[in-house]
Amino acid sequence: MLFIAPCILMLLVFVYVPLVQNFVFSFESFSAFSQERAFIGLQNYKTLFGDKVVGTAIRNNIYYAVISVIFQVFGGLILASALEDNAFRRISPLFRTTFFLPVLVSMTVICLLFSFIYHPQIGLLNNFLEHIGLEALTRQWLGSSKTAIFAVIAMSQWQSIGYIMMLFIVAIQKIPEDLYEAADIDGANKIQRFLNITFPQVQEMFFVTMIVTVIGAFTVFNEPYILAKGGGPGTSSMTLAVHMYQSAFVRDRMGYASTVAVLIFLITAALSVIQTVAFGGDNTESKKDKKRKGAANRG
Repeated sequence: MLFIAPCILMLLVFVYVPLVQNFVFSFESFSAFSQERAFIGLQNYKTLFGDKVVGTAIRNNIYYAVISVIFQVFGGLILASALEDNAFRRISPLFRTTFFLPVLVSMTVICLLFSFIYHPQIGLLNNFLEHIGLEALTRQWLGSSKTAIFAVIAMSQWQSIGYIMMLFIVAIQKIPEDLYEAADIDGANKIQRFLNITFPQVQEMFFVTMIVTVIGAFTVFNEPYILAKGGGPGTSSMTLAVHMYQSAFVRDRMGYASTVAVLIFLITAALSVIQTVAFGGDNTESKKDKKRKGAANRG
């Protein structure tokens, strides 16, 4: 108990106590520059359900989550499997470093870089499309309400996929080599090896990366705030975290911002529980089977 006491204390002070305080604040109306707080009951929640910006933000967060799972989780797993294949073993360290380097770069620097790439006149993306004869596809990527959120999401995939890839590489390296040797003897090709050995053996890491990616998608702040100038144009690239920040520090509606924070917490908690039930059930069942087999052997 003495060893875990500091950790419990830190969690209480910096996680659970602020969580409870934020829940209490969501029933109040107050300003950051005033000590007076007025209890208004469920008024903030009524405002939340009628706020059109919240609907836009949730939709953008869902876009963010779905695309991130496809490219970061599944894409990271495919990259990791390819780099751990015998055909790429010699050059694998070079590619691992190349793919992981964007993770180490400051998000502010990456946003400045991509603001140049997406520039409508001198941007690299539009110039590239013009040089290959696709002028019809050029547009103001960050200035259009139809493309702004997807431009922000694309930048995030480039920056984050290397981290997920490294997690899967660690998981793949723990797979016994005997399984692959047996598959080779049975004449399995690379796709069969991936589907029948690699993927089942990294399910626990797949579960972890799914939770990390989805929670990150619903709490994303830096990318839309910096690159899209606070969720613009208008509110087309707004996310829940940006809306919470603007409600608190731009509009000085601290109580309503706490309500948005409660919504973010409830969504991420619900998604975590759903993913735990959906992807963690197999592990639970396998543990039960092992216990049963052990009991049977002892019997």
